[in-house]
Amino acid sequence: MIKRQLKQADAVVIGAGAGMSAAAGLTYSGERFEKNFRDFISRYEIQDMYSAGFYPFPTQREKWAYWSRHIYINRYDVSAGRAYQDLYELVKDKNYFVLTTNVDHQFWMSGFEDHRIFATQGDYGLFQCAKACHLKLYSNESQVRDMVKVQKNCKIPVSMIPKCPVCGGEMEVNLRKSRFFVEDDKWHQAAERYQSFLQENLDKRILFVELGVGMNTPGIIKFPFWEICSQHQNTFYVCINLNEAWAPGEIRDRSVCISGGIAEILRQLKEENNGPDTEA
Repeated sequence: MIKRQLKQADAVVIGAGAGMSAAAGLTYSGERFEKNFRDFISRYEIQDMYSAGFYPFPTQREKWAYWSRHIYINRYDVSAGRAYQDLYELVKDKNYFVLTTNVDHQFWMSGFEDHRIFATQGDYGLFQCAKACHLKLYSNESQVRDMVKVQKNCKIPVSMIPKCPVCGGEMEVNLRKSRFFVEDDKWHQAAERYQSFLQENLDKRILFVELGVGMNTPGIIKFPFWEICSQHQNTFYVCINLNEAWAPGEIRDRSVCISGGIAEILRQLKEENNGPDTEA
């Protein structure tokens, strides 16, 4: 069914959440977390990378020792995940657009075109003024790599603490964690491209594919997908999620919801893509 809908679609809207990156191997807990953060786990008793992102480190030296390593292993010391690559193979020749809350840059790494991606919640590869004194973002790769290289005892040197070049205050990772999240010109341009894509294709056959979206921020992907599908009969909704795959009654007859591993399902769909139509 999914393969048939994909072939028949005039446009494909992909909505990807944290479950998509977890399926690609970027897990935030368990063995991967323990392997990379043994010293931080011992010292601060942090439980996983997600909750550690809100940990009140006593000093900026400690905060940036943690965050530089977090960014490094999730953004720079990592390659494109297989799940993302398989998804790209499925849609690369389609008229597609990606809406994602993920901040790990995996869509770009996997070959998706920049003008077809809207990452609403930021990017690990960017710094901003912590108080948003100005709306500019800064690439952080060289700083992050340097901090990872020299950190000792869960601290970086004072001289390496990032400072805002305008106000001289603290810097922050460009993640939507507070009202100070910076939406720069590129962010707004991506938002406009996404809205334009929807408007240009609403009278066509649109396939909405939701991958690994939970209920932390359902108002960004899940609820809008449901609303659009309920208002337009030419749409079809696909939800693949390990634990939360379902659709409201209004669109259930135009939906396929699969509770299962995203990586395996995408791999199967890719392998079957050139074969005869089958239920998948």
